[in-house]
Amino acid sequence: MDMKVTGKAASWTVPAQLDGDDESLITAIQTGLPLTARPYAAIGQSLGMTEADVIARLQRLLENGVIKRLGVVVRHHELGYRANAMTVWNIPDEQVSEVGRCIGHFEFVTLCYRRPRRLPDWPYNLFTMIHGRDRDEVLANIDHLVHECGLGSIEREVLFSQRRFKQRGAIYHAADARQD
Repeated sequence: MDMKVTGKAASWTVPAQLDGDDESLITAIQTGLPLTARPYAAIGQSLGMTEADVIARLQRLLENGVIKRLGVVVRHHELGYRANAMTVWNIPDEQVSEVGRCIGHFEFVTLCYRRPRRLPDWPYNLFTMIHGRDRDEVLANIDHLVHECGLGSIEREVLFSQRRFKQRGAIYHAADARQD
């Protein structure tokens, strides 16, 4: 067994047993899925597996904690969205789950997550990323959220991005990873 330290307490986990096919699959997905209607079938074909095999292996790797999550990196700039802002909200703790669900229903919200406050300087506990074609569209979308989710009296800050940073998923096999 190996020890994994998380925060102040330690927890014990059983190391995952990976075979060569697992390692090949992890290497294949770490730079992104193919942009096809059936990406798992395409990956499977390149690795000599069926689509069902790829999905089953990924499910097992997720269940065992080898892969923490699968996500999507949206390259919003390439899609014509030139403005984006992280809007941070100071939501009463007993309301943050409900407000988060309300905000998360809007298609222009690409991220919505709760974080701990960092008092006394940072009272915000709900973070939302909002993209738009320009700043006015982003601000209009924020106003729409305020109206629809009843947030008129909630303290918030709108933090527009000044520049873009490289976005990518986790790299597990650095020697095999494609460099962008």
